Amino acid sequence: MKFMKLGTRPDTFFTADSVRSVCTEVATDLQILVDNCLYHLHKFPLLSKCMLLQALCADAGDVVELPGFPGGAEAFEACAKFCYGITITVSARNLVPLRCAAAHLGMSEAADRGNLAAKLDAFLASCLLRRWKDALGVLHSTRHYAPLCEDLGLTSRCVDAVAALIVSPDTALPAKSSTSASPWWAHDIAELGVDLFWRIMVAVKATGAVHEKTVGDALKAYARRWLPNVAKDGLSLSADQPFDHDAGSGADVKQVTTRHRLLLKKIVSLLPAERDAVSCGFLLKLLKAANILGASVASKAELVRRVAWQLEEASVADLLVPSLSCVSETLYDVDAVSAILDEFALRCAAVPPAPPALALSGSPDDDSPAYSGGHRRSRSAESVSFDGTRRSLSAAPVSQGALVQVGKLVDGFLIAVAKDPNMPLDKLLAIAEAVPDSARPEHDGMYKVVDTYLKAHPEMSKSARKRLCRVLNCRKLSKKACTHAAQNELLPLRVVVQVLFFEHARAAALASGGHAAVAAADLPSNIRALLSNKSGSSEDEEADRVDEQRLRALAAGASPGDDWSVEGLRRAASKIDTLRMKLAEDEDYEDRDAAAAEFARKAGLARSASLRFRAFCAIPAGKPKRMLSKLWPLGRSGVSH
Repeated sequence: MKFMKLGTRPDTFFTADSVRSVCTEVATDLQILVDNCLYHLHKFPLLSKCMLLQALCADAGDVVELPGFPGGAEAFEACAKFCYGITITVSARNLVPLRCAAAHLGMSEAADRGNLAAKLDAFLASCLLRRWKDALGVLHSTRHYAPLCEDLGLTSRCVDAVAALIVSPDTALPAKSSTSASPWWAHDIAELGVDLFWRIMVAVKATGAVHEKTVGDALKAYARRWLPNVAKDGLSLSADQPFDHDAGSGADVKQVTTRHRLLLKKIVSLLPAERDAVSCGFLLKLLKAANILGASVASKAELVRRVAWQLEEASVADLLVPSLSCVSETLYDVDAVSAILDEFALRCAAVPPAPPALALSGSPDDDSPAYSGGHRRSRSAESVSFDGTRRSLSAAPVSQGALVQVGKLVDGFLIAVAKDPNMPLDKLLAIAEAVPDSARPEHDGMYKVVDTYLKAHPEMSKSARKRLCRVLNCRKLSKKACTHAAQNELLPLRVVVQVLFFEHARAAALASGGHAAVAAADLPSNIRALLSNKSGSSEDEEADRVDEQRLRALAAGASPGDDWSVEGLRRAASKIDTLRMKLAEDEDYEDRDAAAAEFARKAGLARSASLRFRAFCAIPAGKPKRMLSKLWPLGRSGVSH
């Protein structure tokens, strides 16, 4: 650490009876009271260099009091020794209080040439601000005299000097540089207050000489140093405070939380614009801290937008943001995840449209405003302003691999939140449907979500279970998932029938070389009605329960003679290669089912699920095509019990 000596005379100050005096042959003629310390000094050497004392002595005479003196008695004594020519040592540790004291006493060039203020400024500019440790030491000292240092320009000079040393390639590295991924200077400036840190980072970013990834690493180092830890037990606050004033011993949690909220706001404002400058996990940690601290809506919205830019990099644990809202009773903040997915939908929509030749191969619904990226967007996403869309244009395009990764991520998140007994079904479905269909090549993850939610909510009604199962595409279930679903007593009967039928059709297609010759329209209407049946009468519901028990027993292989188990379906698959099913996946299929049921009732063709199921199960293995064509006439003849 560099230092400077001013003056040549030896120290002659001494203490007698709680009074500080200077040992000379001339009697003292001036008394100055500073911080309960009385100094007996001489007017001539002091008044010639201190304009403030000149004015005070002219008004008050020989006794002067200096209340609230910057730097206290120690700084005043150093200034007094300079006036007497006594040697004083100036370094980065005491330069700021000495400079503030000199400014307060008026020790400028206007009072005397070569005065203390000018000498301190010259030493600061020529030596201290050119060395890393000294510049930081001076900057640390300014926080105790923040208003006066701002007026004198000390703080601005130190901030600019530190920023220049960061971007300068000739800066000598500290003796103990950081061994982590953070830049060498990040650990040192992480000890500064949030205002000083923010000003340095703004100055560094303004130069454009530091890579944004390096800026992001410095932000992570500062956040690790000062932000509260997000743990299962809640909020853990650091004892030290990263602010320009020390927190008193009686500072309560509310005051500390307010300060940390300001810190978080500053960090969010410094986030680099480059997409990969900070990791998605770090952004989600900031979002967790924002929830705990009750950060502003603007800070949360910016974090949500940044997370959506790189959502495919996140993990399920990162998305599990604790919910501390008094309104919601869920364990995790599902609203935040929903907002992230809405922003991710905007990112998908920002991808340039496909060429006209490719667009012709899509379905007509893909061009509708409510659809984007091959999936239906939520109403909140559709109502986002043009400004939000324009902001998302800077995000990188979403590749198919990234979509699949996001699909797995969302399924894992839904499995975790589905265990929460307070998780509303509407929010679960909204998150599940916010992901494009192309993001889920298979639906085993969605089946786990459905199964987990049904186990955690055994009191669900039949209609609620049907709503939940709509997000499940039985065509995309693996063999293992189909086997489990066929024996799952929590699933509605209609879903079990779908699973068995598609497993049957898959086995038939494999046996015939992968070619299915008959479309869904070729199936008799009574088979289609079986798979889309929605009966509301109590008699039909009772029949559904009877059929459900029989179906599950057969699916589990409990009745070998019926040959309607999963294995039986596979054995018959080679003979029934023309069966395919196209189930309606539109959101309003229930309304169409109700209309179909009403039409069937008026025509006198409605019958219970039990009769239709028996007719379907009675298909012989020998001549499936001819027998299927006769199922409908058979149904018209009626069945008696």
